[in-house]
Amino acid sequence: MTKKAIIAAILALGCATTNAQEKLFNRPNVESPVINNDGTVTFNLYAPKAVKVEVSGDFTNAPAPLTEGENGVWSFTTGKLEPELYRYTFNIDGLSDVKDPANIYVNRDITSYTNIFIISSAKGDKGDLYRVNEVPHGNLAKVWYDSPTLKMQRRMTVYTPAGYDKGKSYPVMYLLHGAGGDENAWSELGRAAQILDNLIAQGKAKPMIVVMPNGNTNCQAAPGEWSKGMYQPSFRGSGDKPLASMEESFMDIVNYIESHYKVAKGKQNRAICGLSMGGGHSFMTSKLYPSTFGYIGLFSAAIHVNGEGNDTYAKFQKDTKTQNQLANLFAAKPNLYYIAIGKTDFLYEQNAGLRHFLDDKGYKYEYIETEGGHIWRNWRIYLTDFAQRVFK
Repeated sequence: MTKKAIIAAILALGCATTNAQEKLFNRPNVESPVINNDGTVTFNLYAPKAVKVEVSGDFTNAPAPLTEGENGVWSFTTGKLEPELYRYTFNIDGLSDVKDPANIYVNRDITSYTNIFIISSAKGDKGDLYRVNEVPHGNLAKVWYDSPTLKMQRRMTVYTPAGYDKGKSYPVMYLLHGAGGDENAWSELGRAAQILDNLIAQGKAKPMIVVMPNGNTNCQAAPGEWSKGMYQPSFRGSGDKPLASMEESFMDIVNYIESHYKVAKGKQNRAICGLSMGGGHSFMTSKLYPSTFGYIGLFSAAIHVNGEGNDTYAKFQKDTKTQNQLANLFAAKPNLYYIAIGKTDFLYEQNAGLRHFLDDKGYKYEYIETEGGHIWRNWRIYLTDFAQRVFK
């Protein structure tokens, strides 16, 4: 590189740094969101040339209008909000999904980015469980492993509890994401590490390893984090045809974990659970390996049964292969078969069909029904509840 080119590069870097510093120190002093003492939340946005500003989030049924005040700052205050993790974006003059420039905290859900904030009013409420507290912390690792079944290296997220290095062996929960998700979903959107840290610190859950694999068997890792490059995320992963299904390749994950971590083996020390597609994977994997998992959790599960039509119960009655697999699973006496779903979930009837079949056969299960639909707000509740029931 010539002396002239070096000087140009230094000047360019200096300009970029100055621009970043100007944004940091010279932008209008706007705080947003502001969590007020009465449980309300105020959103503020500096947009002096805007004509119409709204906020959309999971705390309002429709976009709420902001009112322009002094110096071009638009504001809106909610009613009192219950303890929870909330998501939101702004709509500015017809442009939707605009992130709050005053809030650096965002989550990605498939192809959507939204700002987040947490409300907590008392120790142990949902907001408190989802935030980082002054408790012993476990570690999250992004772990690459070989999958002989899929003939590729793959990545998963592994949570090890506080004090892992001092312990001898730990039970393992395999926690699976839904369609469009990846190995980052439960740790980011699901707050899995915060929930486990807090429950373990309170003595409500046993110290455990939590394994969050990538359920897209045509992918090695999350979008942009493997050799496929920066493709657009979708419900079907990378779009390539996989060599095998998640349930067919699942023992590659179990074998890796049990050969590389301090694991207590045996079905009484293994749990498998997941949301939506991951609930379907849990359903399929547990019946394919009936003596492997002592605890099975189906969160808003996508239940796959062979046959035509939308009547899941009728398909159970005709699918003899699934009937035999479930008979083997319940003959092995799982410690817990757990089904949870929201009242307005679009998969509600599928799960009702499964429960109808289990009731007919006299198979024991625990059932949890909550308000709302196919949403992370419910899945965090189910993880919190399930984690307190396993390995006891």
